[in-house]
Amino acid sequence: MHNHARYIVFFILVLHCIAASAYAADISLHGFLQGNYAAGVAASNPDGGNFKSAEERLQLKLDAAKDPLHLLIKADGWYDHVGKKWDSELREGYIDYTANAWDMRIGRQVITWGVGDLVFINDVFPKDYEAFFSGRPLEYLKKGADSAKIGIYPGFASFEFVLIPYFTPNHFPDSQRFWMFDPFSENGSVITDRNKEKPAASLENTEIALRAYRDIAGFDASLYYYRGFLRQPSIMPDNLMMPTKLTLFYPRLSVYGASLQGKALDGVLSLEAGYYDSRQDRQGTDPMIPNGQTRFLAGYQRQLWEDFTIGVQYYAEYMHDYTAYKRNLPPGFPQEKRLHDLVSIRLTQFLLHQTLRLSWFSSWSPSDSDYLLNPEIKYNFSDHVWAALGGMVFGGGRLWSQFGQLDRNDNVYMQVRYEF
Repeated sequence: MHNHARYIVFFILVLHCIAASAYAADISLHGFLQGNYAAGVAASNPDGGNFKSAEERLQLKLDAAKDPLHLLIKADGWYDHVGKKWDSELREGYIDYTANAWDMRIGRQVITWGVGDLVFINDVFPKDYEAFFSGRPLEYLKKGADSAKIGIYPGFASFEFVLIPYFTPNHFPDSQRFWMFDPFSENGSVITDRNKEKPAASLENTEIALRAYRDIAGFDASLYYYRGFLRQPSIMPDNLMMPTKLTLFYPRLSVYGASLQGKALDGVLSLEAGYYDSRQDRQGTDPMIPNGQTRFLAGYQRQLWEDFTIGVQYYAEYMHDYTAYKRNLPPGFPQEKRLHDLVSIRLTQFLLHQTLRLSWFSSWSPSDSDYLLNPEIKYNFSDHVWAALGGMVFGGGRLWSQFGQLDRNDNVYMQVRYEF
């Protein structure tokens, strides 16, 4: 059954159950009208346009609760001026059941794990990087996963168990709106015969994630496990030397990790690490599949004076089997470094009784010498209306580095929202 049809049937049944006892249920309907606009300032888009984003969006959010059940539906509809089309999306849609020592959530839901600021180690759930790079509100970086989540609370620790039967990949910038590095293009000629193979919905391909957490000496400590797939596709050409067709696929992946966060040195200290087990290429000999990695981060946040906070973070990825990777890399392909790292800083200042927020986020890679700058000003005109103006600036590095490849995509964005 198609995803949309499956959800329509699911929510008709849920709404029927809730309607039977609606006289005792707590039901609310909220939402917002929003405009998102982002104009390129460094170069025209690959398709010749000047806007990365130009849309008006309506979101409706239905909350209904009657113990022990809770229903949430959050749906967006919008008109995309760049693509000249209407579109819609079920962002979240789930039902909760709560008991004394356990609970359960079934449906499309946003799951957030880990302690990183815009870097993700044990948060292996789907992201939308086009939304982030084109200046939509930060909440749109996270995508909902069609899943079942069970929480168990025996006392000595807490556990979250997640099953994801339908794979959702990360969403990356549209090649018509964003300039991106493509290793399979030469002299402006791009291979257009590309086939994307997503993992089929089956018992074997069901993603499994587990989190165990508890307080240890005032620190929030967590252990993580994930078995599923990379959400960024790998590319397999039909011929490495003279390819005519490309297959995009999602390699199998397991992640084992831990995090720790708590008060220290008059601020908040965050530590996180994860081992990425590349199950389809554990020897590191296939250049088309990412090698296994160890990832780690250390972060610190502190309020220096009233309404001003600073956060700094160091993040690194260390590639395993690097000698095998170099030996099997095809001629002409860019060679990644064994250690890829990022240093980021976030500054936030509230003014005018916290109605005005000035923020700055920047990320710089010592290994690749590329960077991302994201300044933003947000003002709340009232309890229902706010607007934000910001920018995305990319540069440095090389044509294939994380931010260097986005060098021609600098943009200025504006967000305006009316909430009701």
